[in-house]
Amino acid sequence: MRILALAAAGGLLVSLAACGNTATERAATGGVGGLVVAGPVGAVAGATVGAATTK
Repeated sequence: MRILALAAAGGLLVSLAACGNTATERAATGGVGGLVVAGPVGAVAGATVGAATTK
């Protein structure tokens, strides 16, 4: 059950990481998604992935 929850949380993080029109907006939404999923470490990871994501 825990693996399913982690997989769903990871999917949520990935889907939120690319939201936004600018790198700043993507970093912000990625950070919020990471914070919800994995706490402070997730916030940093989400912001990094969000900033690096291009469209």
